[in-house]
Amino acid sequence: MPVEPPAPSNAPPPAPPPAHLRRPRFSFVWLVPLVAAIIAAYLGYRTVLQEGPLLTITFTSGDDIMAGQTQVKYKAVALGTVESVDLSHDNSQVVVRVRMNNVGTRFLNAHARFWVVRPNFTAGNLSGLSTLVSGAYIAVDPGLPGGQYQDHFTGLEGPPGVRSDEPGQTYQLRTGTIGSLAAGSPVFYRDIIVGEVLGYDIGNGLGPVTVNIFVRAPFDHLIRPQSRFWKSSGITAQLQNGGFHIEFQSLQAIISGGVTFDLPFSGANSAPSPNNTVFPLYNTYDDAQSAGYQNQIPVIAYFTSSVAGLARGAPVDVLGIQVGVVKSVKLIIDPYAGKAKARVFMNIQPERVLEPGQFPKNLRPDQVLQKMVNQGLRAELGTVSYVTGQKDITLAWIAGAKPAPLAREGDALVLPSQSGGLDDIINSVAGISNNLSKVDFNKLSSNLNKLVVTANGTLGNPQIKQNLAELNKTLRAANETLQTMTQTYGDDSNFQRNLNLLMSQANDALRSIRLLADYLNLHPQALLLGRGNP
Repeated sequence: MPVEPPAPSNAPPPAPPPAHLRRPRFSFVWLVPLVAAIIAAYLGYRTVLQEGPLLTITFTSGDDIMAGQTQVKYKAVALGTVESVDLSHDNSQVVVRVRMNNVGTRFLNAHARFWVVRPNFTAGNLSGLSTLVSGAYIAVDPGLPGGQYQDHFTGLEGPPGVRSDEPGQTYQLRTGTIGSLAAGSPVFYRDIIVGEVLGYDIGNGLGPVTVNIFVRAPFDHLIRPQSRFWKSSGITAQLQNGGFHIEFQSLQAIISGGVTFDLPFSGANSAPSPNNTVFPLYNTYDDAQSAGYQNQIPVIAYFTSSVAGLARGAPVDVLGIQVGVVKSVKLIIDPYAGKAKARVFMNIQPERVLEPGQFPKNLRPDQVLQKMVNQGLRAELGTVSYVTGQKDITLAWIAGAKPAPLAREGDALVLPSQSGGLDDIINSVAGISNNLSKVDFNKLSSNLNKLVVTANGTLGNPQIKQNLAELNKTLRAANETLQTMTQTYGDDSNFQRNLNLLMSQANDALRSIRLLADYLNLHPQALLLGRGNP
């Protein structure tokens, strides 16, 4: 069935429903940039808060220093990082700029010192091995507190010998030459390393060299006015008591040298020496010990024989016991007389053999020496070793020496002297050689030959043989006569006993004459050379 369309209508269309406004809801997306901005602000604030000032250090070389990697450290704690490495305007130095952190700021004062720690392989020092793995870094010593703020520094070439956090004191040693000493050489006390050599100062080059050393606490309390210092560098080899003596302090002292000191018992009650006290530095232990004796009697002796082998430091002995030391040997020439002599200056040290207080207080040293000289005391050259020719001075009593007065040269006493030891032997041999050179051995040999021929002819003469035979017959006849007299007077009379003794002696004499004649007949030269091997 068909549907009819609706009838048209003139009514207005229905009105739309009323519109309602909706507010937008909050989106969490906006929190991301907000939080990022807050974090950035915080990080920036923290960075500004922790970032310290810019430090500038100048070095002579920029080896192993890298921007962005090399750090400034103190006791393994990072204090800053290198930002840039550049050259100075005149290209003479390397300028390193370091951004310090807030902890490193406290190290920026006038007392601070900076240096680069690298691997160091030298004869006397082996350090910085950790940098082979971690790389080089810049170390700092803050120094003493109270320094003014400073952000420009000149870096050190090496680590300082004394650190501000290491207690101890520095001292100055004066010497003519430093030998093998160098910065870093050890300082020994009883074979214990108690400090090190900081360096040396040659001054104007005309005076002694000043060696600066550092001694750690508590060993610095052993440095007192009586302390003695000597070089313990290298190996000491010498002949002692007939043997070869080798001595060295340690392997490190052989390589890099060293300084040794000791404190005698006489200084046990003294106060410790203050910082930078000056001491002499002796070349050897013997020199230091010799200088420590309080009583030194200067003595001079002159010699006209050779003093080769006698040097400074040679011992002066009496009966084989050292009582002093030679200080100098000098040649003295008299241009007017045309003569020369050797002047030996020595110090006699009574403390080597006498305890304190044993020397008589009512006698002066010159009075004691004068008595000894009157008894024959003389200074002579002694030979320590015939192999090396080393000599010493021996004070010996010479038999038959006449008393002689002691002379003076300033404060020194002049002892009478004479040559001795090897020189006497050489002079004696030379004298014998000179005398032998004057003998005409050809003429002497000719005369001996003639004498032997003459003696042989004389002893071989038949007349001498006949005389000896007749003497033998006579003695036999006398023996028979005495036997007849024995029968007449009896066997037990005094006459008989005396006669028996006479006959016995006569028989011995006859036997001796016969043996002598036979021996001279075989060896006529025995009249000149004596009885012995043909």
